[in-house]
Amino acid sequence: MHVLGIDVGGTKTVCLLANEQGEVLAHAREQGANLQGAGELSLENVLRSAIEKTLAGQNVLPSAICLGIAGVDRPADEAVVQDIMRRLGYEATILVVNDALIALQAGVDADPGIVLVAGTGSIAYGRNAMGEASRAGGWGYVLGDEGSGYWMGRLALRAVVRQADGRGRATSLTPRILSHFAVARASELIHKIYHDDVPPNVIASLARYVQQSRDEGDVVAGSILNRAADELTTAAAAVVTQLGMIDAEFAFVLAGGIFRAVPWLRDRLTLTLPAVASRSRIIPLEAEPALGAVRLALAALRGEARVPVYRPNLT
Repeated sequence: MHVLGIDVGGTKTVCLLANEQGEVLAHAREQGANLQGAGELSLENVLRSAIEKTLAGQNVLPSAICLGIAGVDRPADEAVVQDIMRRLGYEATILVVNDALIALQAGVDADPGIVLVAGTGSIAYGRNAMGEASRAGGWGYVLGDEGSGYWMGRLALRAVVRQADGRGRATSLTPRILSHFAVARASELIHKIYHDDVPPNVIASLARYVQQSRDEGDVVAGSILNRAADELTTAAAAVVTQLGMIDAEFAFVLAGGIFRAVPWLRDRLTLTLPAVASRSRIIPLEAEPALGAVRLALAALRGEARVPVYRPNLT
């Protein structure tokens, strides 16, 4: 028997085909898709393409499929994804979860832990020893996603236009971002951002310039990164408190492309998170989060898949 583990994020989608031993036999990548931001049809097209590419030439059909999808965290969302999979024609056990859970699973398997995901969006998600879950953040780029790539990219853009107005101090972000968009003046960003309908993942890609400017001693860029670290630490602390894990032994898993694009942020959280829970340790996630989806799909085949139940937020 074979399984598919699929990670659908805001920037990319990764699909893995594995056998019963969890050995990855094939994989494919596609563009990202967010159910709330991009819509049902976009998600369906991305899933169809990713699965077909992965299964091409394999002569196997999956017995179980686990999908970890950004923006999917409610029963109504799961129902939409289940409908999509039925339309795609895969007669398999289907498990639909938030992409943060599969990242946590890839980092600590079934153990208690808290994952901080910082990619295009951001979320803190945790599971305690009793199998209870809690989350903070993950509200999307309009309502929240503090500390994410999009959030940092947007603040970088604002720093550029504030300098242009004389409302903010000079920053080396300005020449970097103007060059990125191939414009000569800040005023030309209006057309680039609004008329060209720049997607969130492109704004998120600007976060690397914040790291570069900060490394040169740029005060504005340094302030953005300090705020990002504070926001992610605060989200992690909220989950620790909600799950009663202040005195527990567990791992914080750092997942998402921003920790590679902005290594300062990873290093800073390695210093700030132990103050939140003194017996915790830090694990930068090197494996594909989709491996966590493979593990959950295999557990579903055995009838052992356990999706944590959210603990009521007593605050």
